[in-house]
Amino acid sequence: MTSNDTEAPGRDDRDVAPQFVLPLVVRIEKGDPPKRTDALETAARAVLVMLTDERSVGDGEWARAVRDWQDARIRKVVRRARGAEWRRAERLPGITVAGAGAEVRVFPPVPLDGWPKDLARLQVSGTELDDPEPPPPASAPGQAVLWLNPELRMSTGKEMAQVGHGAQLLWWAMDDATRKSWQEAGFPLAVRTAPPARWPALTTSGRPVVRDAGFTEIAPGSATVVSDFPLPAG
Repeated sequence: MTSNDTEAPGRDDRDVAPQFVLPLVVRIEKGDPPKRTDALETAARAVLVMLTDERSVGDGEWARAVRDWQDARIRKVVRRARGAEWRRAERLPGITVAGAGAEVRVFPPVPLDGWPKDLARLQVSGTELDDPEPPPPASAPGQAVLWLNPELRMSTGKEMAQVGHGAQLLWWAMDDATRKSWQEAGFPLAVRTAPPARWPALTTSGRPVVRDAGFTEIAPGSATVVSDFPLPAG
């Protein structure tokens, strides 16, 4: 399975449909920014929480917007906020998802040119985050792993959008029983940079692959994330 957050050349029915975007806002306080991997993992879970929230399915109040968003190009944009900006963002309809220290608020999809004022004013740039120490190996049972391309360099905000899309593709690829158990466990997942020697095999393994349109930061068609859900041994 391969998909693009925003696909480049070539038009199809998704280009004719109204275009929506899923807004995510990461809290980055000046003196206490979150760790990079924590922010990435929290963003990926935030997308899953939005997709499965009762307001996003059936006749829920966000369901129409979610369907329209998924019927067109599946765009995600990550912005940053702190202080009063974050407090204003929290007053808008959405869901705040917390990681170990990171906070990401995800909002129901909005028209591409119809962002709420308090979100539109937030900056996309400036989302560069670091890990003080390398994250441990991802090996917990029942944990999904979102593998980042080791050959690409992206801003943390761009990476957050990419792993969010990788989590979404993985959710779609699961059967109902696996979805249920993963959701009940709280969507355990890890984001790690793939070992360079393993990356080519990951992209051809049949696992869900995210390929970017190349409008910002990286070349069109670049594989950014491969999503993996290892089954328990035996």
